[in-house]
Amino acid sequence: MNWRNRSLIGLVVAELVSLTGSSMTFVALPWFVLVTTGSIAKMAWVMAAEMVPIALFGIPSGALIARIGAKKTMVISDAARGPLLMVLPILKWTGNLSFGWVLLTTFLIGCFAAPYFSSSKLIIPEVAGDDERAVAQVNAVLAGANQITQIAGPVLAGIVIAAWSPPAALCVDAATYLFSVLTIAFVVRAGKRVEQTAQSRGLLAGLRFLANDRLLGPILLAACAINLVAQGLIVAVQGLAYFRYSQDAHVVGYLFAAFGMGALLGAIAAQSLTQKVDLLKLAAFAIVAMPLPLWLLAVPLPWGAAMVVLAAFGFFTPLVNAPIIGVLTVRTPAALRPKVMTSVMTVATLAGPLGFLAAGEALRYYSLTQVLVAIAAAFTLCGLAFATLLLRNRDAPPAASPATA
Repeated sequence: MNWRNRSLIGLVVAELVSLTGSSMTFVALPWFVLVTTGSIAKMAWVMAAEMVPIALFGIPSGALIARIGAKKTMVISDAARGPLLMVLPILKWTGNLSFGWVLLTTFLIGCFAAPYFSSSKLIIPEVAGDDERAVAQVNAVLAGANQITQIAGPVLAGIVIAAWSPPAALCVDAATYLFSVLTIAFVVRAGKRVEQTAQSRGLLAGLRFLANDRLLGPILLAACAINLVAQGLIVAVQGLAYFRYSQDAHVVGYLFAAFGMGALLGAIAAQSLTQKVDLLKLAAFAIVAMPLPLWLLAVPLPWGAAMVVLAAFGFFTPLVNAPIIGVLTVRTPAALRPKVMTSVMTVATLAGPLGFLAAGEALRYYSLTQVLVAIAAAFTLCGLAFATLLLRNRDAPPAASPATA
């Protein structure tokens, strides 16, 4: 990979800083709700509130990205999310914060998450080229940067929360969005407007393309099911720190950081493996292996051992994501990529809010051990189904371009 590419370096640095702040908020905001309300169900509602707008506005955002370009979309999204994050600390410190305000603010932040995430993937072929393996390798590098943030962010969040408060961690995240805006705006040279073609017109053009593709269509449905279970796991990890490890903010940070450490090692491995191994075979193996360590969480373990389990789980995440995103990006015609990528993200996250809420409600009526066993079992079944779909359809030709809407 060409590390002399200024735009690529700028993209990696912006993601590194911005996602560190996001990783802090990922820990700090749910923990803040949990310790102030004592309700894991309310915590789950807040986590779901950020994902609901992705389901509502994800597909329409594809048309926006195609119109104004990936770079401009990323800048606008981060410029909006920074000030929105500051709303919660300000309301808290002035004594005006309520649960309703928390839900509304996280919902508004989520409105800008869908276009940002899709644009951050769509900009990669512009800085790396259209080769499938090059795109997969850059995705692996960005995944590695992401995992560094998932190590540093939760640990920093635990320190900031313990030393000051959860709102202080949100202020740090807001500052990282400003840094991202400036870096992408002035360093990254990419993200031009996508020229529309007859087959790319229409709000649902991306969904039609996916539905007609024998490989990508089934992958999309399987990813939706896996995402439902994955969001439940996030709630369960917060529950681990709260119920099993004495409500220790440091421990919740360490647990999520362990996942990030494992995923960082996986991203390093993915950079090499995506150049040597069949991409879909690699993803199929990783998705089957990924949930196996989760079964150990059902056993009462010291928090250090739980960190090892989550690190082992996290190791396989980039080995699934980097190959799949590489295949998805290159398999899709350039004019359709904004709408296809936002369609993938929207459908894959449709079940996410349900996963948060289901896990939160389950922990009200069942023990933490029972919920963890159910999550491990569901993840294992979904992984086996996903791997079967990948291997069965890996030689299928790409779908024909959809007709004009």
